[in-house]
Amino acid sequence: MRRPAGVFLIVSAILAAGVAGLAIGRSNGPLPGWLDGILAATAKQSPARSAATGAVIYYRDPNGLPDYSLTPKKTSAGKDYLAVRASEDVSFEQQAPETTTAKGGDRSKIRYYRNPMGLPDTSPTPKKDSMGMDYLPVYEDEQDDDSSVKVNPGKLQKAGVQTEVAERRTLSTVVRAPGTVQEDERRKAVVSLRFEGFIDSVENVTTGSHVHKGQRLMRIYGPSLSSAAAEYLSALNARPTAGIGNEALKGARRRLENLDAPEKFIAEIERTREIPTYVSWLAPQDGEIVERVAVNGMRAAPGDVLFRIADHDVVWVLADIAERDLSLIDVGQKASVRLRAYPDRVFTGNVTLVYPHLMAETRTARVRIELPNPEDLLRPDMYADVEITTGAETPVLTVSNSAVIDSGERQIVLLDKGEGRFEPRAVRLGRRGAGRVEIKEGLAENDKVVVSANFLIDAESNLKAALNGLDSGEKSQ
Repeated sequence: MRRPAGVFLIVSAILAAGVAGLAIGRSNGPLPGWLDGILAATAKQSPARSAATGAVIYYRDPNGLPDYSLTPKKTSAGKDYLAVRASEDVSFEQQAPETTTAKGGDRSKIRYYRNPMGLPDTSPTPKKDSMGMDYLPVYEDEQDDDSSVKVNPGKLQKAGVQTEVAERRTLSTVVRAPGTVQEDERRKAVVSLRFEGFIDSVENVTTGSHVHKGQRLMRIYGPSLSSAAAEYLSALNARPTAGIGNEALKGARRRLENLDAPEKFIAEIERTREIPTYVSWLAPQDGEIVERVAVNGMRAAPGDVLFRIADHDVVWVLADIAERDLSLIDVGQKASVRLRAYPDRVFTGNVTLVYPHLMAETRTARVRIELPNPEDLLRPDMYADVEITTGAETPVLTVSNSAVIDSGERQIVLLDKGEGRFEPRAVRLGRRGAGRVEIKEGLAENDKVVVSANFLIDAESNLKAALNGLDSGEKSQ
């Protein structure tokens, strides 16, 4: 007799279903002999499931849905919830081993059961929460004192708890701030006249040109300067009598100096005994011409700015430091400056001044950093990113930042006392830097603290404190 092709699909489904499929198949009536033989062989090859033992703990949904009940119940389709006995219950918590006390050899007694999610809810008997999770037993000998909390090794491994030793290190903090490049105010000069003059000609120098001290900038004629030169020449040619000539010579020379006549102009009068018509006006310092007003033939009044010259061999970087970081900045500290025009280069300078006024709009204080600029790469008004390394060279007691649990009102660390016991310890913090924080009070050198998953242990500690408060409240009634 030829069997239909669909029979093989039925056989595969029944084989996958296991012993439960076998029972269902038999309940619907007798099966063909060949199929009954296959099922019998399969049942012999399948390991027998051990019978459930123990009391019924709860009832679960027969369709495998995450729904549980403490009492017998039916689904909306009328199916009975399946009873789960003690041997079938699966717990993700590590089961507490049976221990014996030193005196009587009895097992540790369970004081109560606590909520597995850390809620302040306890029960004197085994219980499940709304999600079907078992309440956790708390034994009489589980805690030794009120200040520490004990966590079993299984939980520590699952949570990934890690510890480190508090040690002394040199702690440095990097203060970062934006800044701009500015000219050194002490390295700027203007070229102007102390007398009314006329510019005969200007040398081939323009804005941006680099000039050296003593280089000629322009040629000038000044009636007042020529008059003073004539007086000086007369004093030179006069014969000194009874010292009166010497005093007249000094007075005439002083008048030329007061008009800011160049030294070469005076020396030429002394050498040639003639009055030059024009005087060559020289650059007062090295630097770049940042402004040129002088043009050929113009009339210049006393005090008119004809040239502005700035020396860029040393420049300033003015950085705006946040008010909270101001106490970390001192004169003399080294600063690293990165310019957005040259992101791959670092320029190093020193803090030379912390300005005495705070900018109210930005709540920042201005700091001056001096930088050498031999290559003239640093140009005024460039944007810069400034990093100032602060901190003392004396080592201080430090731990990792992750070791501190900061709630705003308190700062604690979890001290590892060994054998799975941890004690919350209040600490007073100091400076921070390089991923570490200074501990001023609360810890000693070589104390071991938790640096990873410490919030889980802290939650356990807070729960214990709350439960102890509940216990004390019950006893006081």
